[in-house]
Amino acid sequence: MTHHDHNGHAGVYPSKEDEGPLKILPLDEGRTAEKCSGHHHHVNMEETTGTRLLITLFLNLIIPIIQVIAGVFAHSMALISDATHNFSDFMAILISYIAYRIGRKGATAENTFGYRRAEVMAALLNVIILAGACIFILYGAFQRFLSPEIVAGKIVIWAALVGIVGNGFSAWLLHRDSKHNLNVKGAFLHMLGDFLTSVVVLISGFVMMYKPWYWLDPLLSILIAVFILKNCWTILKSSTNILMNATPGSLDLNDVRSHLLEVEDINSVHYLHAWLDSSSGISFSCHLVVPDQMVSQTERLSQRIRHSIFHKFGIDHPVLQFETESCGNGSLLCEKFAGSKKEAIA
Repeated sequence: MTHHDHNGHAGVYPSKEDEGPLKILPLDEGRTAEKCSGHHHHVNMEETTGTRLLITLFLNLIIPIIQVIAGVFAHSMALISDATHNFSDFMAILISYIAYRIGRKGATAENTFGYRRAEVMAALLNVIILAGACIFILYGAFQRFLSPEIVAGKIVIWAALVGIVGNGFSAWLLHRDSKHNLNVKGAFLHMLGDFLTSVVVLISGFVMMYKPWYWLDPLLSILIAVFILKNCWTILKSSTNILMNATPGSLDLNDVRSHLLEVEDINSVHYLHAWLDSSSGISFSCHLVVPDQMVSQTERLSQRIRHSIFHKFGIDHPVLQFETESCGNGSLLCEKFAGSKKEAIA
């Protein structure tokens, strides 16, 4: 059985002529592709993510300090809850920034994929921080239900306005990079949640000025916690899928296989794998059965395949193994990774 690619190795990589807008990405609707540099499609990212994270970090140190002071004077649990969340965001963004710096380190012989998954691990750590903040918020809210206090509406309003401006600006800063980076997406969701929370607290402050509905303050605190936990679940699922090398949710391996079988000179396709090295970019490998031929003759075929699967599926790191005969049982998935219920799709 013959195994070869256009270089005589197991891996096949894109060339410079494969370029264009990225259509389908699991977490990267807004990505743009740059030219291939002889190996893979990559994203042309401006070097501003770190600066944006630092600005957001500074803002989220100032805002909770102001909110805690105001919350104590106003006797507002909702405002203190918002401040607690904001301070947890300060820690989360600090973790995100450190992970961002680590993730920029290149590949080494010991870490051939680089350190990009440091950002995924940071996202998981941020989920833990957020969950802890939610426990504090819920505890305080239930205590306030049992022992309600008069809330000074004017102080709450002014403190909430500070949060709206600061968190809104922070969310705007991180919005662009959140489209292609799970680590930044986590920070962005923190900021978006804080912005919406501050809006809710503002509404609460106006109500307190005219209605003695002091139960509204802890109720809004509970709603804040529920919103935070919902965001936690989203990040937790995405991070876990990446660390488990799960197939990206936007990708159907059967569709990829059917597409490859439509390519001329491909007799069969088996042993497909697709995964995310980090929160952006899709890695892919498969075995392709082709007619027996010179290694150099697979070059044109490999270029067509790479170009096609990049533009149709957003696969920017393909590794293609050419064969003249099917190995194993020729199924969609490799028998090596099959469990008790083997999946063998012909």
